[in-house]
Amino acid sequence: MNNTEIAKNVIEALGGRENVNSVAHCSTRLRVMVKDENKIDKARVEDIEKVQGAFFNSGQYQIIFGTGIVNKIYDEVVALGLPTSSKDEMKAEAAKQGNAFQRAIRTFGDVFVPIIPAIVATGLFMGFRGLLTQEAIMSFFGIAEYNPDFITYTQILTDTAFIVLPALVVWSTFRVFGGNQTIGIVLGMMLISGSLPNAWAVASGGDVTPMQFFGFIPVVGLQGSVLPAFIIGIVGAKFEKFVRKYVPEVLDLLVTPFVTLLVMSILGLFVIGPVFHVVENYILAATNALLALPFGLPGLLIGGVHQVIVVSGVHHIFNLLESQLVANTGANPFNAIITAAMTAQGAATIAVGVKTKNPKLKALAFPAALAAFLGITEPAIFGVNLRFRKPFFLSLIAGAIGGAVASLLGLAGTGFGITIIPGTLLYVNGQLFSYILMVAVSFVAGFTLTYMFGFEDEEAPAKKSEPVVTTEAVKEAPAALVNEETFVSPLSGEVVALENVNDPVFSSGAMGKGLAVKPSEGVVYAPADAEVTIAFETGHAYGLKTASGAEILIHIGIDTVSMNGEGFEKLVAAGDKVTAGTAIAKFDASKIAAAGLDDTTMIIVTNTAEFATVEALADATVAHGDAFLKVAK
Repeated sequence: MNNTEIAKNVIEALGGRENVNSVAHCSTRLRVMVKDENKIDKARVEDIEKVQGAFFNSGQYQIIFGTGIVNKIYDEVVALGLPTSSKDEMKAEAAKQGNAFQRAIRTFGDVFVPIIPAIVATGLFMGFRGLLTQEAIMSFFGIAEYNPDFITYTQILTDTAFIVLPALVVWSTFRVFGGNQTIGIVLGMMLISGSLPNAWAVASGGDVTPMQFFGFIPVVGLQGSVLPAFIIGIVGAKFEKFVRKYVPEVLDLLVTPFVTLLVMSILGLFVIGPVFHVVENYILAATNALLALPFGLPGLLIGGVHQVIVVSGVHHIFNLLESQLVANTGANPFNAIITAAMTAQGAATIAVGVKTKNPKLKALAFPAALAAFLGITEPAIFGVNLRFRKPFFLSLIAGAIGGAVASLLGLAGTGFGITIIPGTLLYVNGQLFSYILMVAVSFVAGFTLTYMFGFEDEEAPAKKSEPVVTTEAVKEAPAALVNEETFVSPLSGEVVALENVNDPVFSSGAMGKGLAVKPSEGVVYAPADAEVTIAFETGHAYGLKTASGAEILIHIGIDTVSMNGEGFEKLVAAGDKVTAGTAIAKFDASKIAAAGLDDTTMIIVTNTAEFATVEALADATVAHGDAFLKVAK
């Protein structure tokens, strides 16, 4: 099937030209905005030759073709009449998708995502504190049962992030809504000023009481609060932009911060804070009431519907609930229940991969399952389980079973944001055996139900006839292909495991095996003697082919195609021959950061299936030129 035929099949499977609003592409995926998702024949899309997977993300239907192919398919679908748009325009359009509630929750997720690493670290500290402060452990290390200095240090580790949580939320909300982030964080710090009564001390019923402004407005600090800080951040960012609109530019530096902080501190402490603190308490009380239901019902209900909520795109609502539980009680029952639901989803995907004889589906299922066990279920949901329907719905039943077990065992993590394998660290405070049991039950239920009742194998695709090798083809072949080759690192920086990359297509392994680097300098070098097969006009991605036949994709940053070349400098062109260590590109990390994007750079062997092994040789940090990857046939 040639590219024109593939393009025609893609358009037909998308529901025809009339169902497509616009199409764009990055270095690996065709990104399509459709009018009606229900008109897409998703099974047919997955079966089209050269398609490596497809899924919905951020309102876009993304079809994975891979480097060097996607741009050709894009040219063909455009030639056949599909309307085009830039990736920025598509992202703006995607942000409008869904109802008002979905858009609001998506915005809440945008605010919370940058904060999660700090909360994850704090949750791990809480777990280790619970472990280390056990009498047997303290005695083993020769620490007295109550050592005030040691206890104080552990409190610093576990309390700080939640004390300053409102400041982090206000800062991030200003960032999302276009306000000055420095003003945002100062405003947030005002909400937890040491001059205010501490919210936790007031709630504990001790000698600390709220301040009474004007004799009737109770004011306390907002330590650990999320919802009031979120509302204050929205109002503050919009108010700052309003003020800046009317202040002369020459006075902007003096007037805008002054007026914004003055007005918002008054509104935040005397109006928004008290009102939404009450609302937040009601939400927390309702959440606790739900989690207190008997007979494992909380886990049964939440575990059964959680992945449906993920599909709807409003799962970030759990960020609010989980953060409040951890900030107020130090325990998060939601984490264990969500872990059960995600484990069941990954187990169902493995069952499909084990049962199928279709090599293409196997190659998609196992990396997607691995991503699920590391906490990202979208590749498993959209790439495998929803495609066959029964695995998805049976995994919901398995998630409900595992969730019920979590509730019956009283499992509660010490944080949130990580699940399954990395989430184990949230349960080292005496809950580890129960956690492993719950994960095992969820896995067995998801795998067994899907393997026995949820999947009938597709017919394996017909074996293609071997191509005829012509004299001309032999002449064009490389002079000497090698069976084993070592590549050096194309960048200096911190090595990142591919599964930890914040993009499901790369982290799931759908594009092939490799490594990523968080760069410390803005130059990319050739990892081996090779021919440049692709050099994107935007300068963000390059394809190279080496003597062993390895096809290497170097993708600078995540979603950086949206920068349209701003901050990137191409030093090579397609067809150039390069040697290991030749500079092939330069980029400005500060411009990537200013665009709100991640500069983590992926180095992937896209034809991994042609090699017996693709072995990582680097970890921790590397300098360009250090041993990095090794392939062998």
